[in-house]
Amino acid sequence: MNAHTPVRYQLQPVPFTAVTLEDDFWRPRLETNRTVTIPYDFQKCEETGRIANFAKAAGLLEGDHEGIYYNDSDVFKIVEGAAYSLSLHPDPALDRYLDDLIQLFAAAQEPDGYLYTVRTIAERTGRLDRLRPDREGLTRWSNLRVNHELYNVGHLYEAAVAHFRATGKRTLLDVALKNADLIDRVFGPDKRRDVPGHQEIEIGLVKLYQVTGDPRYLRLAQFFLDERGHAHGRELYMLHDDPGYMQDHLPVTQQRTAVGHAVRAGYMYCGMADVATLTDNQAYIQALDAIWENVVNRKLYLTGGIGARHKGEAFGEDYELPNDTAYAETCAAIANIFWNQRMFLLHGDARYVDVLERTLYNGFLAGVSLGGDHFFYVNPLAFDGSFPFNRHSIGRQPWFDCSCCPSNVVRFLPSLPGYVYAQAEDRLYVNLFVAGRATVALPGAGGDVQVMVEQETRYPWDGQIRLRVRPERPAPFALHIRIPGWARNRPVPGDLYRYLDRPEGQVELAVNGQPQALTMEKGFAVLRRTWQPGDVVALHLPMAVRRVASHPQVVHNRGRVALERGPLVYCVEAVDHGGRVHDLVLPDGVSLQPQRRPDLLGGITVLAGQLGDRTLTAIPYYAWAHRELGEMAVWLPRNE
Repeated sequence: MNAHTPVRYQLQPVPFTAVTLEDDFWRPRLETNRTVTIPYDFQKCEETGRIANFAKAAGLLEGDHEGIYYNDSDVFKIVEGAAYSLSLHPDPALDRYLDDLIQLFAAAQEPDGYLYTVRTIAERTGRLDRLRPDREGLTRWSNLRVNHELYNVGHLYEAAVAHFRATGKRTLLDVALKNADLIDRVFGPDKRRDVPGHQEIEIGLVKLYQVTGDPRYLRLAQFFLDERGHAHGRELYMLHDDPGYMQDHLPVTQQRTAVGHAVRAGYMYCGMADVATLTDNQAYIQALDAIWENVVNRKLYLTGGIGARHKGEAFGEDYELPNDTAYAETCAAIANIFWNQRMFLLHGDARYVDVLERTLYNGFLAGVSLGGDHFFYVNPLAFDGSFPFNRHSIGRQPWFDCSCCPSNVVRFLPSLPGYVYAQAEDRLYVNLFVAGRATVALPGAGGDVQVMVEQETRYPWDGQIRLRVRPERPAPFALHIRIPGWARNRPVPGDLYRYLDRPEGQVELAVNGQPQALTMEKGFAVLRRTWQPGDVVALHLPMAVRRVASHPQVVHNRGRVALERGPLVYCVEAVDHGGRVHDLVLPDGVSLQPQRRPDLLGGITVLAGQLGDRTLTAIPYYAWAHRELGEMAVWLPRNE
């Protein structure tokens, strides 16, 4: 079995294990995730009974199931994040802890492979009638609309593959394969025809296929996707009056707009992209392209967040993007990153990375505190100081009854180095600007050429990027360097947002001090040459303060302006403005200047300007709610 079977996308990401971050912005966040968030999340799982549920299912403890019926998934996601961390930082204590957890998972698994602690515990205690969400859960698979049996194990599969690749141990992989084999025996075109209410197993099954090469898992992933929107002996799934809530309203190949629960949708689009690539399914690709256009042109927050409505945690109608009642769940931001990464690998176009980057630095990063132990489930773009937007609370919270977001954060951050570079044949792509180094094998005469790329930058605070290219011998290949949309006067692909001011400065590119023309291909500046060890590429991205306006059909932003600098969206907080910001007006003529504040919020660049006798101070959106909680706004009126 090959633990590193590549995905057959047009492009391949350079694995995160081949990339070392030495970045002043991201390295502290990843280190905090490793040293604080991973152990903290495991501790919370112990305190809340999530881990004890496996012991109860195994018969090692007495008692009823604790918490929500899909809490198994949180534990699996944290294991996945811990496995990624082990890949980068060997940790014998964490390794042993995972071994003990995996033994518990195996003990909780029923002999035929079934693993779902809430039902196993209920069966052990003779209390099947107490299964939630209703009495329909008396038998296996009886209420897939909401019971998350398949969602849970999708995260098990992802954790298992991550653990196998990190350690070479098969212990968790064997648990996952035993479960997947059971599900493959139960579900299929000539077997039980049903789909999970919450997509995720499709992603996990593809990863099992990649690591084992067994086509059954790929076929099963496609079955769960193809079965959506077909009433084969069942009612199509919906929630209350929303037929699209679970994306079961139409066959996936006929869907053209993003509807329903945003996390479910994002995971489904990821699964579709994986299956489309591995099976060359053009109908999937056409559907994905149309849905992506719908999102970026009509349903994307400036922060990269998706999901406008608290009700159903769902997409709204076209241009329905309220600020104070935005949902923009942290999990949805992560799903949006996953999806856009896959779309980039599928099509090789930088516009997908533009959306990924916007979400990464804004809609995602706001979801976890600088200290790594408080979280936003919900990420609004305005706050009145009192609305309990964050799952009935204000401010970041240490945990939630449904803690999908904290456990999602912990698995995403260690994998971030894998988003920086990609490759295809003799092409090396620089997607994100993060200081560090990577080693890549590119094809060349006489066999692969090992190429080390060293990146120096203070991005996102500074637009100077320096790349030192070190092939082991002179080698011809093409270096594709993303020129971000914000540096090309386009905040996002499409017309949902636009800059109001003229760009200042120009993008500049040089090799060994010699200026280079910008030869652009799909949003990348392309440098084709025979590279010598030690060649240096210098990229300058002008980082002016930019004013952003929305499409006029976004009624909540009419007459309002937002501020950006580089990839960062800014906001204003009451703590910097005498306790109020909703009375602030930002006329177009007011000059705003960046000011470096190493003493503030871990070291940030603020935007400062004078509004009569008041000083306006805007901070990066990701850093809000770390001081006094009060009013916050991203969008400010342009006139009284």
